[in-house]
Amino acid sequence: MPGMTQTAHRQRQLRGGDFPVRFATVTIAAGGVLAEGSVLGEVTVGGEYKLSASAAEDGSEDPSVVLWEDVDAEEGPVEAEVMLTGDLRSAALILGEGHTIESVRKALRRWSLFVH
Repeated sequence: MPGMTQTAHRQRQLRGGDFPVRFATVTIAAGGVLAEGSVLGEVTVGGEYKLSASAAEDGSEDPSVVLWEDVDAEEGPVEAEVMLTGDLRSAALILGEGHTIESVRKALRRWSLFVH
C-alpha cells in the first residue's frame, strides 16, 4: 500500500514457542529507556509499569508482563505494548536488579508467560 512503512522487529527472538500470545497497552513509568524483552512489574499506586527489581517495595518487585517494544520514557510516562501470555526465550529477557531467570520464570508462570 502506498505510504506504508515496514519495520523489522526483533520480537521473533523474544518468542520461544507456540503458546497463544496476548497483548495489552500499559503505561510505562517515567525514568528511562527500556528495551524489548524487559521484565516489568506493576507499581501498586498508580498502576504504571517499570523494570522489576527484586528489592523494590512498590509492587514492581513482582514480575507480571514483558515489554514487547523498545520505549523511551525519559521525558515522562509512555504507552507501550506488553505480552500478557506466551512462550519466551530466556536469552532475550532483560532482568532488573536482583532477579534471575529462575526467579522470573517462577513469577511469570502464574500469568501464563512461560520462560524457556
